[in-house]
Amino acid sequence: MRPPAGGSPPHQLVELRPGRPALIRPGELITSSLSAVSRWTVGATPAGPVHHLRLTPDVDVLDLAAGLCDRGHPASPNHVFLGQPLLFGGPGSLPAPAAAVPYEREEPWGVTVGVLDTGLAPHPWLSEWYQDEIAETPDSDGDGILDEQAGHGTFVAGLILREAPGARLRVLRVLDSHGVSDQATLLRALARLGGERIDVLNLSFGGYTVDDEPPLGLTEALRAFPAVVACAGNTSSSRPFWPAALPEVVAVGALHEEAPAAFSARGPWIDACAQGVELTSSFLEHASFQGYATWSGTSFAAAIVSGAVARLCREMPPARAARHVLMEGKRVPGLGVAVRLRQKESARTRGRRPDRSGETHRQAAPRPLG
Repeated sequence: MRPPAGGSPPHQLVELRPGRPALIRPGELITSSLSAVSRWTVGATPAGPVHHLRLTPDVDVLDLAAGLCDRGHPASPNHVFLGQPLLFGGPGSLPAPAAAVPYEREEPWGVTVGVLDTGLAPHPWLSEWYQDEIAETPDSDGDGILDEQAGHGTFVAGLILREAPGARLRVLRVLDSHGVSDQATLLRALARLGGERIDVLNLSFGGYTVDDEPPLGLTEALRAFPAVVACAGNTSSSRPFWPAALPEVVAVGALHEEAPAAFSARGPWIDACAQGVELTSSFLEHASFQGYATWSGTSFAAAIVSGAVARLCREMPPARAARHVLMEGKRVPGLGVAVRLRQKESARTRGRRPDRSGETHRQAAPRPLG
């Protein structure tokens, strides 16, 4: 396992059950019972329906969380969430430069899609939603090499707009340029959006929990959103990947043409699937990248499904639109209902890879946990 670079907060690999690893922030606790842990707390911040605590250095957060739960106080470590989860054996491909693909903006539909991700680049497709506050960070450590997940949010946003060209985007940056976030950051972002009208919420990231139970506070935080779509993870596993595995969330796996993508999670908790291999969308301008890229992952299949739900929101309420999407396609074993691209890219366009000479993107992380 390779830790995230570029000054990301530390994370720790833990494994309470053999073969069931999870990533947590050391010394950080999520709980709704502040008084029960006051003597071990050095800092507390609200995080939606719970609190995010920093603990004294001598505390074992797993032991403390288990003891609190035994006494009836909900508590958990602060779990780490990832964009393309290379730390858990994500897809072998990183983004490759691509030629531009067609996109034509439509008149506004009155439908808003929330996108929590790495932010946006000032791409022509996305200029009306771009702000410095949510700007992508291409190279956080200044080494001249594009960070592993830089451009992830820009790519996701472009896919949503190609499926729903009249939708409005509401973007928050929750992942860093290495694709890393955590439970507390997500809960705070959801609380920030909770008072706004968000018809469809796209979450193209996730992770495991130490006990394979839903992340504390997340079910309550997501109740403010009528339709939530999340990627099922690039894990080649049936293990629940959160938040996608929550019953209220549309969990999306990836297809490669008509078959399940080799990297996609699969299992009874996955509701839908869409193309997730060698998709082309908006991207950064950096080195050999000229604003477009080809990339693979369940993150991007989820964006296609979010776009499909947003398209239906012109005709019906968001919750009904999400249900309707799951009624239209054929079922794929282990991946739910197949959702088709609005305008399927030609094989020639989707498979084309420009000359990558001079490309300075980081190499793929090792896959020790795949």
